[in-house]
Amino acid sequence: MVIAGIPHEELRHTRAAQEWLAEGRQEGEALGEAKVTLRLLNRRCGPLATDTTTQIQALPLEQLEALADALLDFQGPADLAAWLTANN
Repeated sequence: MVIAGIPHEELRHTRAAQEWLAEGRQEGEALGEAKVTLRLLNRRCGPLATDTTTQIQALPLEQLEALADALLDFQGPADLAAWLTANN
């Protein structure tokens, strides 16, 4: 494949392409982390409100990871609400 006269393999090694790939990987990692965290929260806290789900999906990766760790100590929805209040 050739884009703008540049072969695919050469294009992949450009700085812009590397930045796009890294950005895509980070977004994919965040989506995966959010998916797993939401699944575990639904088991721990029961079905989540749409607003809560949206709020969690919008968290940056670092906060998603912190939430995933914290939820192991949650006893129910009140703990999730407190965590979200304290970390937003």
